Amino acid sequence: MSKAKAKVIDYDGYDYADDFWGNGKREYEDQADRLAIQRLLPKKAANFIDVAGGYGRLADEYLNRGYGKVTLFDYSKDLLNQAKKHYGAKLHTQQGDAYQMPFQDASCDALMMVRATHHFSDFDQVVSEISRILKPGGIAVIELANKRTLPRVFRYWFGRSKVNPFSHDSIDITGKGFYNYHPKYAEALFAAHGLKVQKILSVSNLRSNRLKRTFSTKFLMSIEKFSQRALAPFRFGPSVYYQLKKVK
Repeated sequence: MSKAKAKVIDYDGYDYADDFWGNGKREYEDQADRLAIQRLLPKKAANFIDVAGGYGRLADEYLNRGYGKVTLFDYSKDLLNQAKKHYGAKLHTQQGDAYQMPFQDASCDALMMVRATHHFSDFDQVVSEISRILKPGGIAVIELANKRTLPRVFRYWFGRSKVNPFSHDSIDITGKGFYNYHPKYAEALFAAHGLKVQKILSVSNLRSNRLKRTFSTKFLMSIEKFSQRALAPFRFGPSVYYQLKKVK
């Protein structure tokens, strides 16, 4: 029996830039993402792809690196049109499905995928596609929506949640297709698809509405700069960033 095709999340008709990222309500998370990307992206790339890159929120982080061909890839035509309007000829856009990417085998030497894994019910297939399109020796920077966060651990220990954060099974945290993954599960997938972990960062370690109301983004980022590396061995943050190298 063939496996059912995984559902693709379509952001057409949703003002993702303003409704989710606008008005400074996620300024800390945005800056934390940018810091991680700056630390992990390769210095050179002839053909770079931003997988599930939406409207190009993070495009400035790779456009200023002098890469060769740069492609923003996403399923939403609306988001791609926003990116094209903003960046013009600086950025090539490509519409498609992350489960079946419209790129040739071994066609890019670097890519990134940020704030997307929570949409994938079949993360295995997406990792397989990432490995397929990467050249041997190519670099992938992938952000993982972490299942094993400290608040979730505490809720489980004190009986406030039945979700076991230590299980390697993925969880749909909302019941509407927003998945979190255990880091060890993801790392096993990477290895199975010939992607070797080079570096790990723990990101958005202070992601809390209470903290964001109490402290300035500048103050939170002063702690984030230290904690991304310090907490990486524990896979602590709600976002775990991986730099991966295609080895086979």
